[in-house]
Amino acid sequence: MVGILNRIASSIRRHQKLRKIVRNCKMKLARRWYCLKNVHPTFYLGGKADIAGDFKAGPFSYVGRDCCICPRVSIGTYTYIAHEVTILGGDHAYDLPGVPIGFSGRPEMPYTIVEDDVWIGHRAIIFAGVKIGRAAIIGAGSVVTKNVPPYTIVAGVPAKKIGDRFNNNIESRKKHDAMLNSPPSEGTLPGQRVPGTTGN
Repeated sequence: MVGILNRIASSIRRHQKLRKIVRNCKMKLARRWYCLKNVHPTFYLGGKADIAGDFKAGPFSYVGRDCCICPRVSIGTYTYIAHEVTILGGDHAYDLPGVPIGFSGRPEMPYTIVEDDVWIGHRAIIFAGVKIGRAAIIGAGSVVTKNVPPYTIVAGVPAKKIGDRFNNNIESRKKHDAMLNSPPSEGTLPGQRVPGTTGN
């Protein structure tokens, strides 16, 4: 039985059209299960996750398995969130003398915005109210407590700048901005290894 299922899965992976049909059916079910009304039809969920119903996701975006995404979060086009990432909601009020934290209520929850083509690494934690600029990269295990400028690479606890995407090459950024400003389109290499490129 396992051998038959493996052959079917292998066949689906080899045939792009069949793969798309299976993927679309899977995502229709996931959107209903999680009550996700504000995600693009091309959004993909990589497995079981805890996602608020008001979550917004742009075209060709992805959320990995075991992520926790609290209310008031939006992610842009081509944004990839790896497994076990947490995007926090609001804090408890903690500055009321004589009142335990559990009974002190919560301030209004701020919006968290993740712009286009952002890559958030495995087990990163994003604080509520943070804005992550387009084409930024968040290293695995990072704790992001403040806004991240576009095209910036951050890592650590708390997350700090460790580099720039495209080595801050102005022409490369212009080319990338032009692509991000044009209508979204499906690439030909999702998840495939590309010789001669950087990244792990």
